[in-house]
Amino acid sequence: MPDANSLFGMGNPLLDICAVVDKDFLDKYSLKPNDQILAEAKHKELFEELVKKFKVEYHAGGATQNSIKIAQWMIQEPHKVGTFFGCIGKDKFGEILKEKAEEVHVDAHYYEQDEEPTGTCAACITGDNRSLVANLAAANCYKKDKHLDLEENWKLVEKAKVYYIAGFFLTVSLESILKVAKHASENNKLFCMNLSAPFICQFFKDNLMQVMPYVDVLFGNETEATAFAKEQDFDTKDIKEIARKAQALPKDNKKRQRVVVITQGKDETVMALSDKIETFPVVKTDPKYIVDTNGAGDAFVGGFLSELVQEKPLDQCVKAAHYAANVIIQRAGCSFPEKPDFK
Repeated sequence: MPDANSLFGMGNPLLDICAVVDKDFLDKYSLKPNDQILAEAKHKELFEELVKKFKVEYHAGGATQNSIKIAQWMIQEPHKVGTFFGCIGKDKFGEILKEKAEEVHVDAHYYEQDEEPTGTCAACITGDNRSLVANLAAANCYKKDKHLDLEENWKLVEKAKVYYIAGFFLTVSLESILKVAKHASENNKLFCMNLSAPFICQFFKDNLMQVMPYVDVLFGNETEATAFAKEQDFDTKDIKEIARKAQALPKDNKKRQRVVVITQGKDETVMALSDKIETFPVVKTDPKYIVDTNGAGDAFVGGFLSELVQEKPLDQCVKAAHYAANVIIQRAGCSFPEKPDFK
């Protein structure tokens, strides 16, 4: 059984505003059906229009927070295995995030400030695609010296054995990520990261590559992996080959070999280890049961982490990852039944 606070996550806490929209709505804001971007000035009205025009649901979200929440759900007992750090505003949405974290037994320690409102993410769903537009707001205000460095917070970091930070946080606080990543590396603990989005691989590649030497487990989907390969001049679009090349990038802690895990939607998941490539077929789901793929990638990581923190073998981690993703796509938002049915 894992100890409390043995899994640590840090990222952008966002309140998801989910709605099924039409193609016209996507076109109006020039959104791709399956993508994730940061909101710009032209998206200002999008959030208001979404709430006015469509039936919306609110869910506590943000990639890293979702994964920690799913890991905790998979583990069930003890509560508060997962710790989460991020920045919110002192407002209604911030209160909702706090309540939601408590409901799912995640030990969330938010840095609360009143200059910016709590961040939101519009999840615009069309069929089995989802286009995400994140307005980071408060999430962008996380400060290492104001929160991570505080003794009581750093103690929680030290308690953890496994660390997970989605690539999205590279746009917010590189210094916070590096402090955690170096701690993991120096103490032979597991540091996991996600490529998160093509724009991270493209526009934040310097930040990403500063963290890469500390990454023990790298996650990504096929679109992100392809963007990463292009930026790194891997000169291939073959997912297995990309995984192999990412696995072989320089690494700080030589006691652990890097593992690279790339998902491909309904196609097999690819895992690169130092000496081989393994593939794992995905749990088949009848398309008529797919409600919403928002959160599937986060759920995959959450399932994986839930077994990793219990020191289970990697194939068991992938099995749990596939199970969690399969549950999530059959529900609205990143939500789940009371108990998992995973063996």
